Amino acid sequence: MNEPIKVDIWSDVQCPWCYIGKRKFEAGAEQFGGEVEIEYHSFELAPDTPVDFDGTPMDYLSQRKGISPDQAEQMLARVTGIAESVGLDYHYDDVHQTNTVKAHELIHYAKAHGRQLDMKERLLKAYFVDGRHVGRIEDLADLAAEIGLDRADVVRALSENEYLADVKADVALATEYGIQGVPFFVIDGKYGISGAQDAQTFADALAQVRDEKAAVK
Repeated sequence: MNEPIKVDIWSDVQCPWCYIGKRKFEAGAEQFGGEVEIEYHSFELAPDTPVDFDGTPMDYLSQRKGISPDQAEQMLARVTGIAESVGLDYHYDDVHQTNTVKAHELIHYAKAHGRQLDMKERLLKAYFVDGRHVGRIEDLADLAAEIGLDRADVVRALSENEYLADVKADVALATEYGIQGVPFFVIDGKYGISGAQDAQTFADALAQVRDEKAAVK
């Protein structure tokens, strides 16, 4: 049997392109047809954001990024339309802009308990579709419990910053790789793909790695 192709993905829970890229990568991996092993890594797009940001995502883009309200509205409308094209129903009116460091800690917690992919999907859906808060420990523990993780233990781990060092290590590795934006995909430890590319791009890259591995044997 061929060994699975490892794909490391740097991503943030509040990155709209990361959810879109996730769907496009999943479609590409399905098209490729071989076995793929996915591991998510932390990347904080806005580490200076308070947990309880007082305002909407449009306010955030205007106040923190210097983007005009009209331009911000156009940006959100565009990304919402692209999300629809891959089956995602973004509700920006309900989004709670927040700090995502605790969400990243939770993804590492879930990884340690064999549920990283489920937790990542749940957090993205919670943020963009369901209007849930993904910055506060109690809210995150509720989401973790929804996928079968131990709520009380999640509260303990997040309160004690048990996985904060893992988040920081991911961010440091992203810097080492020169990653400046997400999503960013590293295939087989050597090929980098930046952004929410088309499914075919991912399928082709996976096939190339498979063929290269076969040629070595």
